[in-house]
Amino acid sequence: MAIIKKPIIKKIKPVGKRSQTGIAGFDPLVQGGFPLGSSILIAGGPGTGKSIFSLQYLISGATKYKEKGLYVSFEQTTRAIKNQASQFGWNISSLEKSGMLTIKSIPTSKMTKETMKEIHEFVKANKIKRLVIDSLSTIVVNAPIYTVPSELSVEDVVGENVVFSPPIIGDYVVKRFIYNFIESLRYLDCTSLLISEAGKDGEFITRDTLSEFVCDGVILITFESMGGAFSRSLIVRKMRHTKNDEDVHPVEISNKGIIVHKIE
Repeated sequence: MAIIKKPIIKKIKPVGKRSQTGIAGFDPLVQGGFPLGSSILIAGGPGTGKSIFSLQYLISGATKYKEKGLYVSFEQTTRAIKNQASQFGWNISSLEKSGMLTIKSIPTSKMTKETMKEIHEFVKANKIKRLVIDSLSTIVVNAPIYTVPSELSVEDVVGENVVFSPPIIGDYVVKRFIYNFIESLRYLDCTSLLISEAGKDGEFITRDTLSEFVCDGVILITFESMGGAFSRSLIVRKMRHTKNDEDVHPVEISNKGIIVHKIE
């Protein structure tokens, strides 16, 4: 029987330029942290701990590494995020007052063509080093609002021997938005985590079927109610610019946040 050991929490010496997560047991899986400036997809089903993982990344950045963070939510209110954080003893209000953490809650009804531009400008103006987008799935659903017909050319959606139809335009708009949005993050001086719902059929990791290829890294968190001490597990499916552990690791959501365990 495999023995699950508590991770030894110690200071990690980064290999190259890294953004350390501060999440117990995780940083050793990616040689000390995320490659600086990378875009990381955090994928999983409902209740797997995606938001907690991402919020903990920002909390650690603000409290341990003195790096400013921005959490942009299109799904939860600021109050809901703060309530969730308080379960782990994280005082978001205090970090907001010190300027180390900003929570932006943007309901879908308030999303416009300028929303992404405004986020970019805020990151640059406030020297944000850690950015979380919650969630990519939500903004993908609203992707058409970012593109107006005048911005599309026939060549964009119709090639040779292709029959013109509205579904082609819709699919193109979504795919182009995903690609351009993730690519645009590379020009910001920060490391970005993008939360996304996992696909259901198993062929692709995410429902949009594209972000997993465009992002620099992919972390998949799963939930299986099988009894025992741990029902969640995590695997680093991909991580550019570094070596990464390829094993599946049990995940615990403790009263202090997420702990990634190692099976010996």
